[in-house]
Amino acid sequence: MNFNIDFMAHRHIATVLSGLFLVASVVAFVWLGVNRGLDFTGGVLVELAFEAPVDPVYVRTILAEDGYANAVVQSLGSETEVQVRMPPIAGIDQSNLGDNIRASLVEGIGAADLRRSEFVGPTVGEELTEKGGLALLVALGMVLLYIMLRFTGKFALGAVVALTHDVIVVVGLFCMFGWTFNLAELAALLAVIGYSLNDTIVVSDRIRENFRTIRRRKPVEIINISLNQMLGRTLVTSLTTLLVLLALLIAGGEQISGFATALTIGVVVGTYSSIYVAANLLLMLNITSEDLALPVKDGGEDTV
Repeated sequence: MNFNIDFMAHRHIATVLSGLFLVASVVAFVWLGVNRGLDFTGGVLVELAFEAPVDPVYVRTILAEDGYANAVVQSLGSETEVQVRMPPIAGIDQSNLGDNIRASLVEGIGAADLRRSEFVGPTVGEELTEKGGLALLVALGMVLLYIMLRFTGKFALGAVVALTHDVIVVVGLFCMFGWTFNLAELAALLAVIGYSLNDTIVVSDRIRENFRTIRRRKPVEIINISLNQMLGRTLVTSLTTLLVLLALLIAGGEQISGFATALTIGVVVGTYSSIYVAANLLLMLNITSEDLALPVKDGGEDTV
């Protein structure tokens, strides 16, 4: 299927949009911060099912009266089910904290069925935070090293900026909406890095190839031709991945919803950045065919 879409006609709008998203993401990260889950903070997570509908605000009030003032209470898609997240409390045996919370709510509200109770010690939480952050930095570092070896000059810069753009936007959205960020979401972020990198490299390779073979066209025209040539492949890859992620979001349950959400955002943003960040940046840097001309061999002529 042949496409003829003028992607670069909207590049200035895309630049403004990307800039707004990046600024909003950085502000959200600095001002609101990441809502780290129990994997990073330590503490207790308890899920309870009551016989009658309960108000999370009322549950929070009861817990505060019993000394659990920092509890975070959320509904689980049903009026009778709630999730309680409690950070570590000094001077209290953390392993019994889940049972104490259930006992407090049973006394204040009524019978409740304990569906889930997890405990993560503060020391383990700090260790996971450190190693998780280190894993993310190492992954980014290795990816940037690979990009510098795979591409040179303006293409390398475009790929690096696109990859950084995707990571910042995904993390920023988690900060804006207060979504819990656990190890599963960190794994999704690492997967987003790989997906975005692959998409950007495929598109950049085609642009580089066309710049070397198409000489009598303007740079914006060559980039548009390249993007249209890769559009079919991009749509098939992205839509196939999104169908799987949609199934996870619908049927995967609460445990995997954060992972699927992060990866869904990453796929959409990664596809967008391959077109309107990496390719757009090449035009901003005034890419020309001369920048990518193959070297002329001794005794021969450049026939491209």
